[in-house]
Amino acid sequence: MQKKIAVLIPCYNESMTVEKVVADYKRELPEATIYVYDNNSTDNTAELAKKAGAIVVHEYRQGKGNVIRSMFRDIDADCYLMVDGDGSHPSKYAKQMCEIILEGKADMVIGDRLSEEYFSRETRAFHGIGNSIVRGCINAFWTNGTNKPKVMDVMTGYRTFSPLFAKSFPVLSEGFEIETEMTIHALDKNFVIKTIPVGFVERPEGSVSTMNTYIDGAKVLMTIFNLYRNYRPLSFFGWLSLLLLIIALFLFVPVFIEFLETSMVPRFPTLITSGVIGLAAFLSFICGLILDTSAKNARKNFEINLNIIKLLLDKQK
Repeated sequence: MQKKIAVLIPCYNESMTVEKVVADYKRELPEATIYVYDNNSTDNTAELAKKAGAIVVHEYRQGKGNVIRSMFRDIDADCYLMVDGDGSHPSKYAKQMCEIILEGKADMVIGDRLSEEYFSRETRAFHGIGNSIVRGCINAFWTNGTNKPKVMDVMTGYRTFSPLFAKSFPVLSEGFEIETEMTIHALDKNFVIKTIPVGFVERPEGSVSTMNTYIDGAKVLMTIFNLYRNYRPLSFFGWLSLLLLIIALFLFVPVFIEFLETSMVPRFPTLITSGVIGLAAFLSFICGLILDTSAKNARKNFEINLNIIKLLLDKQK
């Protein structure tokens, strides 16, 4: 029985490139079904995609995260290939990325663009720096001290997924934070991740990215912050507790030394402040312990639900 491959192309005003993108993946994966989800485009992206042979679906909730949520819910396949509609991903790697999923060697394959060539061709100010910061944060929080491979390209939209990942991934983001959320979810839930260097294709002249370096970059960093707090509460609140404790000691020690020398407390407000901050440090640590128990229970429930989803997917085959 032939495996079903779904090519997922989220689009917003990509009339300059969508026809070529659809044609490229029809050529590389003739057996695949190509879906273009039009996200309120104001040009003729949807018409051109349909003309090129794609199945066009309209997603009226604005944002790439909303599009991916609908794609994963609506479509059943043995392998999901996600690509951007701007033509910046080389289609020649599509078959290799899909084969890794279909052979059961990974749950997510990441098409890595972040070579020296990419950074030398990136013209948007701070965009490359932002990618490095995001990558550094995720690897520091989720791969250090583990046997998990470091993720080199967090923001890429060129990925393949197993049906188990697609059907169990709880999409919370609405916008461009979705790739960061996918990566962190896969690392935290111990899915198998593979990376393939794919390089980068320049957009055609006149085609402009809809991602805002500063606004969307801030959203990505906030997503990392929130997921770290939610997934690793003991570590998060433990570090916060340590920071507060250091501040409390910094304020308390000079007052205590003065007391030992004079048997008086001339800076009483400082003593009170250090005591309040010390109490906050203690409460922060206790919160971390409580929330860590909750997070572990959530992981147990996720594993149970994962087994149920796997059973249902096996029955569909």
